[in-house]
Amino acid sequence: MKTSIVFLLCISVFLGFSQGRVVREDETGFAECNVFFPGQVPPEGFTEPFHVKICQQYNKEPRFATLYSTKDKIPLYSAFKFTKPAQSEEENWLVEPQIDDPENDLHEMVHEADITGTVANLGANQALTSDYVGSGYERGLLNPSLLHEEDFQMATYTLTNAVPLSPALSKNWHRDIRKVVEQALIPHCSKKDHLYLLAGAIPSSVRVKGKVSVPESLWLAACCDAPEGWSLGLVKKVNDENSLADLTVGELEKQLLAEVHLFKGDCGKDKQNQEKREAVLQAVSQIRSGEQVETTDNQETKDSGWVRKVAGIIATPFIKLLELFIYVFVELVKFVFYFLWLVVKRVCGTVLDGLYSLWSGLVSYLKAISMVLISIPYDLGRVIVNIFLGFLQIVQDVVSLTYRILSIPVGFVLHLAAFPYYSICAIPSVLKDIATGIGGTVSLVINATVAVLHGFYYLAAHIVKRLVPKGSSDD
Repeated sequence: MKTSIVFLLCISVFLGFSQGRVVREDETGFAECNVFFPGQVPPEGFTEPFHVKICQQYNKEPRFATLYSTKDKIPLYSAFKFTKPAQSEEENWLVEPQIDDPENDLHEMVHEADITGTVANLGANQALTSDYVGSGYERGLLNPSLLHEEDFQMATYTLTNAVPLSPALSKNWHRDIRKVVEQALIPHCSKKDHLYLLAGAIPSSVRVKGKVSVPESLWLAACCDAPEGWSLGLVKKVNDENSLADLTVGELEKQLLAEVHLFKGDCGKDKQNQEKREAVLQAVSQIRSGEQVETTDNQETKDSGWVRKVAGIIATPFIKLLELFIYVFVELVKFVFYFLWLVVKRVCGTVLDGLYSLWSGLVSYLKAISMVLISIPYDLGRVIVNIFLGFLQIVQDVVSLTYRILSIPVGFVLHLAAFPYYSICAIPSVLKDIATGIGGTVSLVINATVAVLHGFYYLAAHIVKRLVPKGSSDD
């Protein structure tokens, strides 16, 4: 399973999948994503321990910043800049593993299905796709993907940038925000790259499946941090999908948490251009009433609209063909990696099995040799003891023979007195005794010699039996 995850992550990097990381406590603000705030200073007042800062990235570049509530399991706000409106969008939802398991080694967003069962407590601190299935709500993006060019879109499709919205409300929110940004905010900010946007949600007590908070309202705060700058706040109530109230940033901050300040220095409140702000409010009012806002950019859009449509129709088959080639290439690379992994696994397994068998045989052989070498002194001691006992037996026999020999003269003296009478009669007895003594001596010598030879034979047979390998039973 881990091998498949590593492979999928490699493919994700190859295809340019979005990346995001939870900002560490020792880092200032949102780290690399501080560029999405005026003066690189994030909003103040969001200090709860369940508020998690996320720097959303794509191709290792920061795309937008998100403050996520692990208690409500929705983002409190996403900070971003307008790049370029996309012509189309493609959903590809991801999750952030480090929110649920800070100790894991996955430092980028991945598909939920790819990490199921491998990330501890998955879904404990963030919403999952399963929380939306069958709930009647859809995943509404705070930072709409249609406000960004296609290179940015993948980064927006993360569940850490989504809140539960009804289909109608989600559609109206994305439509209204896109119109406001493109037709009201961008045309009245002299430096487009100095237009900072905060899109947020206010959690409510209503929960989807008892887990994910349904926002009671959505809001947008804009700051044009440029000469003749201005700031603006918009609020859309969830229970009125067609509502879009405009207010100052200060008024918007009062509807959020206490002591909240969205922009550094209130986005130059003392130096704001009231005429620009009134023009923005008028454009927002026209959008709210359904009127078309006329800007210099609109004419260019009308003139180039049909060109884009024709180019899109012509390019679509080639794009689809390219996607097919990419898919085939990815699958081919996946197959090659899997095949190489199986080959390496099989070769390594065979080599390790062979080494293990060789080691087991060597250990058994050394054990047998050691046992033989250890038993040699023991057997040699037994042979020496047997030789010594045989020698004692010989000494005993010699002593016994000597005793018998020495006992002969006593009888001889006793019979010497009666020699005349018994001398002739004793000759047969004497000869018999002499023959018996000589026979006993000879027998004793033979027995001693046999015992010595038997000891050496036993020693030689034991040594041969220990040193010469045993033959098979058939031999």
